[in-house]
Amino acid sequence: MGRDDAMLAFERHATSKLREVGDLLAIPTLGFRGEALPSIASVSRLTLETSSGDEEIGSRVEIAGGRMLNVEDQALPPGTTVTVKDLFYNVPARRKFLRTDKTELSHVAALATHYSLAHLDKTIQLSNESGPLLQVTPVESLRERVYQIFGSDALDQLVELETVSRELEVVASPLPPTRAVEEALEGGRATERQVFSARGFVSKPHVEKLSRNSIFLFVNNRLIRDRVLLKSISSAYHNILPPGSFPFTLLFLDMPFDEVDVNVHPAKTEVRFRHQSFVYDFVRDAIRDRLIRSKPVSTMPMPASPGQPATKLPFSEGSTRIECEDDQPSEVAPELRLKPQAPPTARLDFSTAPAYDFPPNDAGEPESAPAPEPPQKMPPASAPTFPLDSAPHSRARVVEDRTGETLADVGSLRALGQIKDSFIIAAGYDGLWIIDQHVAHERILFEQVLRNRQRGAPESQRLLMPIIVTLTPEQQIAFDQINEELDANGFEIEPFGHRTVAVKAAPAGLSPSEIETLLHEILETPDRELRELSLDDLQKQVAATVACHAAIKINTPLDPPKMRWLLEALGKTECPMACPHGRPIALKYELKDILKAFHRI
Repeated sequence: MGRDDAMLAFERHATSKLREVGDLLAIPTLGFRGEALPSIASVSRLTLETSSGDEEIGSRVEIAGGRMLNVEDQALPPGTTVTVKDLFYNVPARRKFLRTDKTELSHVAALATHYSLAHLDKTIQLSNESGPLLQVTPVESLRERVYQIFGSDALDQLVELETVSRELEVVASPLPPTRAVEEALEGGRATERQVFSARGFVSKPHVEKLSRNSIFLFVNNRLIRDRVLLKSISSAYHNILPPGSFPFTLLFLDMPFDEVDVNVHPAKTEVRFRHQSFVYDFVRDAIRDRLIRSKPVSTMPMPASPGQPATKLPFSEGSTRIECEDDQPSEVAPELRLKPQAPPTARLDFSTAPAYDFPPNDAGEPESAPAPEPPQKMPPASAPTFPLDSAPHSRARVVEDRTGETLADVGSLRALGQIKDSFIIAAGYDGLWIIDQHVAHERILFEQVLRNRQRGAPESQRLLMPIIVTLTPEQQIAFDQINEELDANGFEIEPFGHRTVAVKAAPAGLSPSEIETLLHEILETPDRELRELSLDDLQKQVAATVACHAAIKINTPLDPPKMRWLLEALGKTECPMACPHGRPIALKYELKDILKAFHRI
């Protein structure tokens, strides 16, 4: 800037980008009130150094507490530098509400992290007395920026959402009419086509966050927090993540500026979409379709390196230094505001699981599991071999480069056996797999129940004697609300007196005791939740409950043909990553980790 503009920049509204009323309906900048610079100058000691490049000399402006102290000419390179010191030094009322240095630093780090993701062409550096917290340089792609901030381990846990676009034909806005709208109106058409696009990264299904702090949302490169988008992302991970867990999401939405109102909140972090339902469906479908196409596999968690978080989840380099113990994380704070914690471990009890008989299936397998056979020797080496150096104690390397396996390849794995008659061990090209047989069969049955439900042909079994079930008042209310959905899933239930029903038919593959337990579990959904469930969610909830009770149990020995059938059927499912309740189905111990463990690389 020149000298006059440098002084004018500290007047309120002097830097406003609004030139006419129509600009309010299509705001392309991050701010338009022009108050940030004078507001900061009024509560700090600020120095502005600037040079336009067209003039031989630059200008240096010093302001303290809103008063201009000095303006002088100075030889400066082209560009502008703003230095702020002693923030809030002259506003005691504000200083009382400041948190500790670590907490306030974490807010600054959060904002710097967010906007370094949005502006790939910028260099951003953040440091304190302990050293650099964030340091990024211009990059060509978003993947490189994610690598700079979160590291390679975090990048391995993400799935890239390549640019997805969708068009929407909308009624042209009458005020102010754009050139395209005017031409459409002259041609007798009062509509125009708007293009929406989405890109970014989403986490694999095994990455579970306890809060929404790892969701980064940008609309036209503006950082926002929007309930519609947050709900849409949760809907995309429905039946993939457990309830109460959240994914890591880095999402950029690009749309015409007149399709979003950013003047909703003074902080400009809340927006309102002109076509809210369309945006909701677009984001949900884009993320869900990408996860289904990629079918990412969960890898075995490895021990943490010294000085790193205990999990390989997205984190910032600053998270090892910034630990907020005196303040709750704010809504817009990224992962670096949380102190990393190792996930809790849980014990598995295999002692009380009932045995299971396989229902008939298309593969023609026998209907009951035979007694476990004595261990057999593995067939001759038909599994792929790896070109390792044959010299003893040598550090070998894998020569052939091949794309890693995904869960789409699970049907081609070679089943080796079981652990505790509950987990299937299988060998793949580039690693060892562990498959939870119960949740794998649960996913298979869940999708099968939904398909049969859509065709109107559920698999049902007539009962020799009706099962009489007594309901509580709450269950009676729920039964009246979802009776039609129960019929569509293979139940045949009739009233049998006061708060009593008779079950004459039920989904196939369930014992009488399981039928009664299943019915009680479905009907125990609170009335408030039932009212909030959409028809699609209700169908999935009933199907998930039916599949869970009909699936094979842990502590069930399986012979090799049944293990092969289970893996092949899982590979044919639409979403083999997780069971309908969000638990992972398969874990993979990659070859490179096996080689490292044996000191081969």
